[in-house]
Amino acid sequence: MTGLSDPRTETGALDAAFAETVRRTGASIGALYLLAPKGQLLRLDAVCGAPVEFAEPFAKVPLASPAPVAEAVREERMVWVASQQEMARSYPRTAMVLPYPMSLAAVPVTGVRPWGCLLLMWSGTRPPHMTPRERGNITSSCRRLARLLEEAAERTAGARPGRPRAVPMGIGRQYAPPELALADFVERLPGGSCALDLEGRFTYVSSGAADLLGRQPARLLGTQPWQSLRWLDDPAYEDRYRAAVISRKPVSFSACRPPEQWLDIHLYPDESGISARILPSRAHEPSSPVSQGPAVPARAGQLYQLTHLAAALTEVVGVQDVVDLVADQIMPAFGAQGLVLSTADAGRLRITGHRGYGDYTIARLDGLPLDTAFTPAGQALTSGIPAFFADAEEMRRTHPDAPQVSGKQAWAFLPLIISGRPVGVCVLSYDHPHIFPAEERAVLTSLAGLIAQAFDRARLYDTKHELAHGLQQALLPRSLPSIDGLRVAARYLPATRGMDIGGDFYDLIRLGDTAAAAVIGDVQGHNVAAAALMGQVRTGVHAHAALGTPPDQVLHRANQLLTDFDPDLFTSCLYAHLDFTRRRVTLASAGHPPPILRLSDGESRPLEVPPGPLLGIDPDAVFPVTEIPLLKGTLLALYTDGLVESPGVDLDDSIARLAHDLAESDVGDLDLLIDTVLSRAGSNGQRLDDVAILILQDIR
Repeated sequence: MTGLSDPRTETGALDAAFAETVRRTGASIGALYLLAPKGQLLRLDAVCGAPVEFAEPFAKVPLASPAPVAEAVREERMVWVASQQEMARSYPRTAMVLPYPMSLAAVPVTGVRPWGCLLLMWSGTRPPHMTPRERGNITSSCRRLARLLEEAAERTAGARPGRPRAVPMGIGRQYAPPELALADFVERLPGGSCALDLEGRFTYVSSGAADLLGRQPARLLGTQPWQSLRWLDDPAYEDRYRAAVISRKPVSFSACRPPEQWLDIHLYPDESGISARILPSRAHEPSSPVSQGPAVPARAGQLYQLTHLAAALTEVVGVQDVVDLVADQIMPAFGAQGLVLSTADAGRLRITGHRGYGDYTIARLDGLPLDTAFTPAGQALTSGIPAFFADAEEMRRTHPDAPQVSGKQAWAFLPLIISGRPVGVCVLSYDHPHIFPAEERAVLTSLAGLIAQAFDRARLYDTKHELAHGLQQALLPRSLPSIDGLRVAARYLPATRGMDIGGDFYDLIRLGDTAAAAVIGDVQGHNVAAAALMGQVRTGVHAHAALGTPPDQVLHRANQLLTDFDPDLFTSCLYAHLDFTRRRVTLASAGHPPPILRLSDGESRPLEVPPGPLLGIDPDAVFPVTEIPLLKGTLLALYTDGLVESPGVDLDDSIARLAHDLAESDVGDLDLLIDTVLSRAGSNGQRLDDVAILILQDIR
């Protein structure tokens, strides 16, 4: 913490403002998250009022995840969760890891740009409502944090400490003299026996406490109870301590000091630490529902991480997501420095993801044969039995021919198997020898089953995604033709949910030297069937347009094609014929949103193009024709409804806003213009529908 907590330093000024915000709002715990450089991930920067390890399951939060901090940044609003019950309803994954009475607020930290999110947590005794004044104070504090971040970024080129840090609650304010610390302890706990800091370490032990705990104070100070007292080495006891720190409410439980000495332990927390009163129990049974079975050596913090991992694995999508999640959660939980995730392919192990290895090493290990006598990974996969090697010598004794090119000193080979079917192998490795206790092996073996399920789903998703992406790219034009006197640009963005495939399409067709045709359409749905039908519609329209067919007849014949197919999917379409000789544009619409016309002076408006019915409904439908002059500098924007449709927003208002955005945008670079339009429409983030846009500008 040297330098980081000094208010004279840039980080120290930020920490002081952060801690002041936590104190002033009455929150018991605060956390500051910052956006990663690419803007798709929130990283924990600082924690106030609790140990950093408490927040390890949330150290990295994808911006798309269903978490309060991500939602606050994503939707640019304060997220208020008033109770544990509301947390369970709205954010079940977060509630699994924070099963305590509490309330929280997640507030975006935004200045000249979004910086991240401030998370504030209160104990369960806080009123369930937040007043407008409280909201205003918190929002004002977030603006102050944003200004400090901007000032620091200007001086340090945006560099921030790489690891989360603990910020003392009292930074930036004066403390009472040290000689009053004992008086504070006595006031906090009338009987007094011992005190712990927020990291769980003993900071004071009375002689009476030392007698009851069976240890001299010197052997306890600076240690955590579950480390120095083996009979407290149970996740249930550590969980009571966590409950006290997070809820800031007194917690009581009983524990048995071997052989038969029962103790009642009462924890009294506040922002500076925990006072504990330890008394001989008056009963021979525990006074709280704490398990008195054999102690489980696994750390409670580790179990919390794994609970979070189990929930997170149900939501991963692709193979890389699985690799990232395992690396971010399992590796720290078990102290591993390396990870290799492999899959069996044609008798060889192909590496699909890794951490903690150089490219040269991965190249040597990739593609090793599935020979049980040669590779421990192959043996684990073939036998279905995990293999653990505490040091390199143990590995050499068992597999003398296995390549030793990684420099690692200990390994856990976990076969990934589903219903007897091998999926792959997960390898955790260590830079130094590592003993694998029986309990740790059991937990890792159980985890392998969770990883196998997620990995198999992710591989299937990636395969479908590649197929869908290939199909989509094959059906859309690889490039737009170059037409003299016409500047063009286009973009297609799939919906962010589903298979990244949809029915939106666009096309630009050269019709000799004096004419061209532009078409845009939207087939209902976001699946392979929609994409396949889109390809048929685009091909039909292209074929009729190339024959010089008038716009209304192009749509009429495409409509007959669809009604003959009877695909149960409807299609909207807009067709524009540009005649450079007559300087006219002729348009026909089949239920499609109106194009936007921007004149050379910047005036923009939606064109009134009377639409006919959607394609595929009525084989005898008529499609009215609209004609407008083609003036020099005229810009025409064709788009699909995914660009303008938003829940709760009137469609006409959205189209008018799009026209306004086009009027204010620079048309010097049409690709940049599309970027601007998409950004202002919010289409660069989460999209419920796919988006296509085609922009044409006459420069003759």
